Amino acid sequence: MSKRPAEDLRAASEDAGSLSAGSKARFQRNAIKDPETGDLYLGPDQFIDAVAPVDEDYHKVKRDQYSILFHVADRRGTGKVTLSDWTAFENVLSKPDAEYEIAFRLFDINRTGSVNYADFKKLYQMNKGPESIPFDWNCEWAKLYTGMKKTRQELDYNQFSQMLRGLQGERIRQAFQLFDKDGDGFIDPEHFERIILETAKHKLSDHVIQNLGSLCNISKGSKISYANVRAFQNMIKEMDLVELIVRKACAKSADGKITRTEFLNQAAKITRFSLFTPMEADILFHFASLNEPSGRLGLTDFAKVLDPSWRHYESDESIHKPQPKRSSILHSILSSTYSFALGSVAGAFGAFMVYPIDLVKTRMQNQRGAIPGQRLYNNSLDCFQKVIRNEGVLGLYSGVLPQLVGVAPEKAIKLTVNDLVRGWFTRSDGNIWWMHEVIAGGAAGGCQVSLGEWLLFVPEVDPANRVFTNPLEIVKIRLQVQGEMSKAVDGPPKRSAMWIVKNLGLKGLYKGASACLLRDVPFSAIYFPAYNHLKKDLFGESPTKKLGVLELLTSGAIAGMPAAYLTTPCDVIKTRLQVEARKGESHYHGLRHCASTILKEEGFKAFFKGGPARILRSSPQFGFTLAAYEVLQNAFPMPGQAKEVQSISTAASTLKEKFDPTPFGRSRNALKIILDLDEDFGKLKFPNQGSWTALPRSLGGRS
Repeated sequence: MSKRPAEDLRAASEDAGSLSAGSKARFQRNAIKDPETGDLYLGPDQFIDAVAPVDEDYHKVKRDQYSILFHVADRRGTGKVTLSDWTAFENVLSKPDAEYEIAFRLFDINRTGSVNYADFKKLYQMNKGPESIPFDWNCEWAKLYTGMKKTRQELDYNQFSQMLRGLQGERIRQAFQLFDKDGDGFIDPEHFERIILETAKHKLSDHVIQNLGSLCNISKGSKISYANVRAFQNMIKEMDLVELIVRKACAKSADGKITRTEFLNQAAKITRFSLFTPMEADILFHFASLNEPSGRLGLTDFAKVLDPSWRHYESDESIHKPQPKRSSILHSILSSTYSFALGSVAGAFGAFMVYPIDLVKTRMQNQRGAIPGQRLYNNSLDCFQKVIRNEGVLGLYSGVLPQLVGVAPEKAIKLTVNDLVRGWFTRSDGNIWWMHEVIAGGAAGGCQVSLGEWLLFVPEVDPANRVFTNPLEIVKIRLQVQGEMSKAVDGPPKRSAMWIVKNLGLKGLYKGASACLLRDVPFSAIYFPAYNHLKKDLFGESPTKKLGVLELLTSGAIAGMPAAYLTTPCDVIKTRLQVEARKGESHYHGLRHCASTILKEEGFKAFFKGGPARILRSSPQFGFTLAAYEVLQNAFPMPGQAKEVQSISTAASTLKEKFDPTPFGRSRNALKIILDLDEDFGKLKFPNQGSWTALPRSLGGRS
């Protein structure tokens, strides 16, 4: 056991070269000038500003309690921290055991390298709250550290640190005995709450604090045993290890969630012995599962227990401030614009990647001959080969421009509306009922088509304001099929997109919109829920596990298969209504007439013409689109969104790293160790100056 000589402290403090430029600048920024000597120094208020920035999160520690550290840094008890003192203080904070050394220096009043028992007891009595649970410093536990003689032995740094580590447990033991009046080993939940709030509030989250009384629910009775209290304390002491175990176990789980058994199995692999008892695991899962009774918990659930910075934001006025209505509306507009822009880019990308398949699909669906000899194409592969042979490779991209122009708003609307409606229905725990997923998908599919058709019959609406998805779809289809006559007709007229628009007229541009609606609503209602469940259930996506591009592509492609094939009949009807009928072919007069005519002339199988091509087109297209959409969201987050997620999502989704190497972080951890003595430590309030001057000189007094 080694003492810490005062000479070592002076040598370290005088080594100003070890002070970083940032630390020196922080001192100079907050220091004031001594009117007599002209030297810069920090008074108590300036010191708090330097070591505890106003914009930091102080968790359960009061900012004014950082004055405790001032008395550590003020080595000479002058009420001033000079640059030399500041350098020494920063050097202490850089040590691996800074938290314990700060506490030791606080109680080493005479700066001799040891803590006097009488001074330690006196300082504790001065700082403890008036209503605090009493603590007997003459107990057997204290005598084991300081001896039983009249003159207690002084404690060096190592002895003091070890005593401080066990102090909280002894406080809890004495408090339990105080409230266990009849000695049956049980106390009431309200007494347990008081014990924990006075001994460990600064280490707990709001979630645990608000539900302390529920600990009695882990047993059949209505009281809390000493075993429960000890198990609870052990979980608090080992929070860092618990978090490590939870992280590793969740990382191995397919869905990012674990059960109590999986936690204990992982704990047995990490620790040499079975460190956590079944009761300790019960307590951890009890508090983590209060809002998730399924028994399978993820980091979202454990964060509310293990992260002391977690706050109940709905009740914290300092964080959950109501935003002005104007600001909220502006944010919603910007958020929708952001989603729309990303959806447009992602939709155009997905459409371009599979456009040749889309062209083949359209031409196959437009074939009306029931007799093989009357067909232009025998199958999708034959169609693909003939397009290349007759029209060249560029023929596969006939009508691609209006498709890209049209699919951008179409997919943007679909993605934006789906996200919006899902957000409305998603519960606070992040889950959503499957029927609400279907409604969100159906609403997304309906918005891209139906608005255009409905507005067509509203005379008050300017035609320039009508949705362009269906018009661009019909232009694309007519451009796709016009090239297939190049082999049969000499010099067929080559129509441009503008000619088709002028020829169709406004009403003609919305021909087949009802079939579009009939196709896109069920397609999206099937696709989006399937896509989200594939990501979550097949690939294990969670708030802590982001999927790669290949997994996103696979999820999108698989989800598109049933959605594409089951809606093929509606797509066939839409194509027939939108394609210009050639000489000798049937003219369709509406949705029902088209369906009945196809069934009568070509049979039921005709409704699934181009079905394989539609799967080959829609499946990868939506895979590319959704993958691109999510990649873009991660690559280009909405301005201001990253900071908001960082400040709130820690509470909602993931645990934060506990080690903070900054001086502020080490100072905060040092205070938490000191607060194990009493929650009110550092809140000194004296009725008169005489009481203040009675304090030790190291605390600003004169004695």
